[in-house]
Amino acid sequence: MSEMLEKARKYEREESVKIEKENRPVFHFSNPIGWMNDPNGFSEYKGEHHLFFQYYPYATHWDSMHWGHAKSEDFIRWEYLPAALAPDCDYDCFGVFSGSAVEDRGQQILVYTGVKESLPENGEKCIRQNQCIAVGDGINYKKLDNNPIVTADMLPEGSSMEDFRDPKIWKEDGRYYMVAGSRSSDGSGQIALFYADELDSWKYANILDRSENKYGKMWECPDFYPLDGKQILMISPQEMYAEGLEFHNGNNTAFLIGTYDKEKLQFSREKIQSVDYGLDFYAPQSMQTEDGRRIMIGWMQSWDNPMYPDTQRWSGMMTIPRELFIRDGRICQRPVRELDKFRQKPVTHKDICVQKETELEGIEGRSIDLELILKGNEYGKFKIKLVADERFYSEIIYDREDGILTFDRTHSGFKRDTISTRSMQAESIYDELQLRILVDRYSVEIFVNDGERVMTSLIYTPVNASKISFASDGRAYIDVTKYGIEV
Repeated sequence: MSEMLEKARKYEREESVKIEKENRPVFHFSNPIGWMNDPNGFSEYKGEHHLFFQYYPYATHWDSMHWGHAKSEDFIRWEYLPAALAPDCDYDCFGVFSGSAVEDRGQQILVYTGVKESLPENGEKCIRQNQCIAVGDGINYKKLDNNPIVTADMLPEGSSMEDFRDPKIWKEDGRYYMVAGSRSSDGSGQIALFYADELDSWKYANILDRSENKYGKMWECPDFYPLDGKQILMISPQEMYAEGLEFHNGNNTAFLIGTYDKEKLQFSREKIQSVDYGLDFYAPQSMQTEDGRRIMIGWMQSWDNPMYPDTQRWSGMMTIPRELFIRDGRICQRPVRELDKFRQKPVTHKDICVQKETELEGIEGRSIDLELILKGNEYGKFKIKLVADERFYSEIIYDREDGILTFDRTHSGFKRDTISTRSMQAESIYDELQLRILVDRYSVEIFVNDGERVMTSLIYTPVNASKISFASDGRAYIDVTKYGIEV
């Protein structure tokens, strides 16, 4: 073990225990100490779910990237494990950037981007991003002697030598495959496919898809997997222009839905769909469970519109892990079914007529799973006020006539001019709209119509603000059930 990794492990071990449980989210993953961004290595290993993550333990801001590590048996209760990787080699001295993991022959294979910066004699900074491998036992990992094993000069001519990162590995029919994000000769994103019969000997196969400057610049954090008869290429494009309510300005996430010819190693895109419509979602990664489910997790944060708590020694949360499935041509998402085991003390109200602002007995809380059916056609706008007290609140606003759902955290306690609203399409079906809302101290996740669309956003409202109320500009009827979540 390198001195740098040993130092990180010692620091997180000694400092993370000083953070009280009450200062963390209840049922979402947060990092032990310091800074966290992208999920990495989300995978199964020896019957347990493993999650690695981009990590700087020493401060609550991005810096020299390490890999943190945790595991779980149920996707909800996570056990911190020692930091897995540190930037302790010449080829990754500027950071061990995002990557993935796979179980193979009893070992856990980590694939990551090693970043090196140098200053040649001409004084122009030189950045190189290449793909590297470390092999271990679920706790300790040894980097391959011949790292990096996939380099940018293997890409098509004109591809960026600097922007080449975030490998996703899998094994199929005895062969290893890897996709990685890159930039083509036109300066915009592309996803490259590689293959290998041995872990230390890789070949370039093909470019699976390109942005061609239509969907942002660099395509980060790719994932590639089958789902319900389709093939999904999942990407995180940077520097996009807004496109209606489907995509917003800045960094986005997208499902590219299509087909895949395994013999020719070619992907054919049929449609594109946003992954999440909220204010804080990026860099999702998926895994397949032993029972065949495709589970996705994402980072709850925005590079362009960051929300960092100024009272905590940790900065970073992941979304609730979500089950993916296709319905009527759309990829839908539900919270993992394991969450249901942690639901406590249900409170139900049925056929409540809402006009003026209404509070319902027992419907409140900051660690809850709220299910609501909104019914009727005699109203124009319906509002749900969440995490509220006499001063602070956030709102969910549904415009029935336009079929648009908006989340607004303007009054959630900001002291800075921060982007606070985002909207998405949400059509009522037979005059009913189904909502499932997860509130967990510092976050709100909204699932519409059984996961047809999802909206994820952070809040840092004081945790004692827990009231919920409903209001309508006409007669609306609701069925609502609140479950407390205890972990």
